[in-house]
Amino acid sequence: MKLVVTDRAGKTQELEALEGWRVMEVIRDYGLPIKAECGGACACATCHVYVDEAWLAKLYPQTDEEIDMLDEAFEVQDNSRLSCQILMEDKFDGLQVTLAPGIEPD
Repeated sequence: MKLVVTDRAGKTQELEALEGWRVMEVIRDYGLPIKAECGGACACATCHVYVDEAWLAKLYPQTDEEIDMLDEAFEVQDNSRLSCQILMEDKFDGLQVTLAPGIEPD
């Protein structure tokens, strides 16, 4: 299955994603600049992405924990999500996200 990611420079890449992997893990493992400090524990907001409008209603609703963590993110928008909280599954094949502004990885 595919995950379509637009980086901060506007370059779009189609990444191979595996069932059950977090969107954050796929992005990180392809070497794109996502900090993901907490490794997927929903304890930071450094994996912040913007979900393409066409996909928003297809995702599972945000948890209270995710909403609270997004308060720590830069430039939050209505389509903001933490990529560690989106697990890839067949129905998300082709999911499109854009890396949000934030802290670049070391």
